[in-house]
Amino acid sequence: MDIFSLLNIYGMITLLAMLYFYLRESSGRKYTLLFSISCLASSSYGFLAGTWPFGVVELVWFAFSLNKYIKLGSKQPVN
Repeated sequence: MDIFSLLNIYGMITLLAMLYFYLRESSGRKYTLLFSISCLASSSYGFLAGTWPFGVVELVWFAFSLNKYIKLGSKQPVN
């Protein structure tokens, strides 16, 4: 197994993005959306790598974080 394959590099980038956006979520709503998108990218990595349980779990994280993003938007004051 080549640890520097394009698929593994893609997986590393998506997981690092997830970590970064998760840590920044308290900085603003946009980071929650970016975390959600990175979860979806990580899910695609899981399916492409043949580790479908990882892909499914990341899809669940995507759904929860997207829901959180939507709920945060509904709490914004209307001007």
